[in-house]
Amino acid sequence: MSKSGSPPPPGIYVPAVLSFHSESEDIDWESYKKHILRLAEGGVTGILIQGSNGEAQHLSHSERSQTISFARKTLDSAGFKNILLIAGTGAQSARETKELCAEAKEAGAGWVLVLTPSTWAPAMGVDKILAFHREVSLVRRPVASSSPIPYMIYNFPVVTAGIDLDSDVVSALATHPNIVGTKLSCGNIGKIQRLSAEYDYRTTFATFAGKSDVFLHTLLSGGAGVIGALVNVAPKVHSKIYQLFLEYQQDPAKNADKLAEAFVLQKQVSAADWAVSKIGGVGGVKAIVAREFGYGDGTVRGPLLSVSLDKLVASDINTKEGKWWKAVQDVIKIEKSL
Repeated sequence: MSKSGSPPPPGIYVPAVLSFHSESEDIDWESYKKHILRLAEGGVTGILIQGSNGEAQHLSHSERSQTISFARKTLDSAGFKNILLIAGTGAQSARETKELCAEAKEAGAGWVLVLTPSTWAPAMGVDKILAFHREVSLVRRPVASSSPIPYMIYNFPVVTAGIDLDSDVVSALATHPNIVGTKLSCGNIGKIQRLSAEYDYRTTFATFAGKSDVFLHTLLSGGAGVIGALVNVAPKVHSKIYQLFLEYQQDPAKNADKLAEAFVLQKQVSAADWAVSKIGGVGGVKAIVAREFGYGDGTVRGPLLSVSLDKLVASDINTKEGKWWKAVQDVIKIEKSL
């Protein structure tokens, strides 16, 4: 299978949350800079700009390029030129998606990640899904009419009106010369296993979990790693799990204890990942980051709602809310110890 570009390297990627000022909802560039640098210092392989956690659909067209460019300049200026950038470039029309892909390259991204359009979900049969991704990703001239950089499929039924690409659809797209990977936020480990068994993540097509609660399971299934929201909170914990897995992989018989240690951390990460989703998704992640790491104020753009943690923090440990907060705190305690 001949590819025009390479998949992103395996590892830990984070769909970075974007900070806003509470009064104006303008981008809070200073807090965004602090977040990007904390993620880089935490050992991530790369950053996804304008993923769902980055509120891509709440940004203007021009803001989408600005956030990519700002992230690239911030990383380069701080000596993190090795940190890779993936840009979320999904839009509801093929035309705008193509424009966003071209602009992402100009702004400094190395790959694009594209959601399936969902405004007209009932009309998006398999034939139209395949046609859309093949058209937008096709390498041709002029480059403005297609993606000029390697292209990844983003499967997230929660934000695409329930459209869920199965492994047959993703596999059919994986044979395209410019489609090099996928982020599966459906959390379907069977789908991850099937795709990882079929394609080499190093050279052909990389399958990434889109949820931290199946991070280690994905690695053991031959997947490339994770692009997960919880990495915003605990990049060092994810890095630790990944390093333990790599040590185990070098000599499974000798390093079985490394895998056992990784599973202990994975158990806590899985609990925290679930807790954050129940606390409030994007707003919950932002509120936790603001409270625990001292930048941003948790503001999201409407129609999302900002999350207050006060009641949660005061909850009795025996309530479900108390258990959620404890799960988050357990992972943050490890994060701050590393």
